[in-house]
Amino acid sequence: MSEADRKLIDSALNVLKQSYSPYSKFRVGAALRTTNGEIFDGCNVENVSYGLTICAERNAVFKMVSFGERKLESIAVVTDSESIVTPCGACRQVIREFADDDCRIICASPNEVRVFALNQLLPFSFKPSDLT
Repeated sequence: MSEADRKLIDSALNVLKQSYSPYSKFRVGAALRTTNGEIFDGCNVENVSYGLTICAERNAVFKMVSFGERKLESIAVVTDSESIVTPCGACRQVIREFADDDCRIICASPNEVRVFALNQLLPFSFKPSDLT
C-alpha cells in the first residue's frame, strides 16, 4: 500500500470516531484526495428520519465542494466492521460528478483493504458530459 493510500485510510479512520450512528450502530468514515492534493474527510450522520441521513462519502465530497475544490483523485471508505463496504449507489453517483472513470476507491476494514476504479463500481455511469 502506498503512503498516500495509508494517509487517506488514516484520515478516514480518524473521522470515523465522529460518526453519529445511534440507530444503525454502523460507523463509516471517508477521506478523499483532490487532484490538487487536498484532503477532505467526512463521517456518516444519521437522523431519526432515515431518509435525512448523510453517508460519509457524500459528507466528504460536499465538504470538498464547499472549499472550492471540484476534482477528486481518490477516496477511502472505512468501517470497523469485519469486511469492507463499498459506497452506496447514491454516493457512487455523487463521486462520479467530480471524478473520472479511473478515480481510486479504497475500501478498508480492520481485516481487509481493496482498491477499485470508479468505473468498476459504477459501469456505464451517467456523467456530466452526457448532458452536452
